[in-house]
Amino acid sequence: MNYSEESLKRHRETRGKLAVVSKMPLNTIEDLSIAYTPGVAAVSLAIAADKKQSFELTNRGNTVAVVTDGSAVLGIGNVGPEAALPVMEGKAILFKGLADVDAYPICLATQDNDEIIRIVKALVPGLGGVNLEDIAAPRCFVIEDALQDIGIPVMHDDQHGTAIVTLAALRNALKVTGKKIETVRIVFSGAGAAGIATTRLLLEYGARNIILVDSKGIIHKGRSDLNGVKIAMLEVTNQQNLTGSLADAMRGADVFIGVSAAGALTKEMVRTMAKDAIVFAMANPVPEIMPAEAKAAGAAVVGTGRSDFPNQINNCLAFPGIFRGALDSGATRITTQMKLAAAIALADLVEHPTAERVIPWALDKAVVPAVAKAVMDVARGAGAAGGGRAVASKAGAGRR
Repeated sequence: MNYSEESLKRHRETRGKLAVVSKMPLNTIEDLSIAYTPGVAAVSLAIAADKKQSFELTNRGNTVAVVTDGSAVLGIGNVGPEAALPVMEGKAILFKGLADVDAYPICLATQDNDEIIRIVKALVPGLGGVNLEDIAAPRCFVIEDALQDIGIPVMHDDQHGTAIVTLAALRNALKVTGKKIETVRIVFSGAGAAGIATTRLLLEYGARNIILVDSKGIIHKGRSDLNGVKIAMLEVTNQQNLTGSLADAMRGADVFIGVSAAGALTKEMVRTMAKDAIVFAMANPVPEIMPAEAKAAGAAVVGTGRSDFPNQINNCLAFPGIFRGALDSGATRITTQMKLAAAIALADLVEHPTAERVIPWALDKAVVPAVAKAVMDVARGAGAAGGGRAVASKAGAGRR
């Protein structure tokens, strides 16, 4: 099937992927009087007296805004908010279909950090959480950091969804190959949002030898063209101060993690990797190397971001459960410990990993409950939950 042609046809037929439906009937005068005026005034007064009631008396506790400025959409780049909308709609239906979270696309006609931060803060009274999406690095780091104390969980999915799923897949791939996270050499192709966040999470998990490579080569201390984020990463990566190209970084590497561009990795590079190499080529829609090529060159475990190959390492395995757990626990932020717990729970769903299966299937019904529970356990155990909100979101847990 030509997915591009079929997708255009289907979207034109349905005019997008989203619709709004009512939870309450609207068939009689009594229905109208309860749902709207005069009855709704009592609901407004109750919330005015206690704003926490908004999580119980409205859909706020099950609502996530998917916010983008369209500056880094998929692998196609800065195409703007209108072109980002179909991707945000896709995110919203994954939230609903996988975790029964009501998500709404918010596509902003600005790429000014301060304005985006101001807009998101102004939207908080109607939201239970914020999923930042397709915002280019390094701006995405600034925006996410500035929104961590607004009283509801905020997560940039391109960073942390990628990191969680990659860690889960790597945990199982290392079991398959008999290697240890502490001793493997990991090379990243791509040092943007996903690459930086995934590096940070792997380091938290125990990785010790990571080399970041961007479009100009290995990130090392001799480069004068690095932004502040990349400079900071040199404190914890490339300890031998290796220089050169991606090909230079790949010699002897145990793990390749691609969050860059189609065709960035060649068969010749894979052949120079260590025995039983792991290759995660996650550029979308076309990976850094096609799975058949990577395997032919000697890779033992191969994953991509696509659903038409084994080992789909895709954010949809993480963000629905992450937000389901955060909403249901009343968490006010998503912590590193939640991310680590989510990754471990996701990996543990594959009881006997093989080269062809190191990560659950994206539509596996066990994924969201397992990830959500891991997040809730950490939130409640670490005191990260906002007391009055947990009760309001219990309904969400039942809806899964």
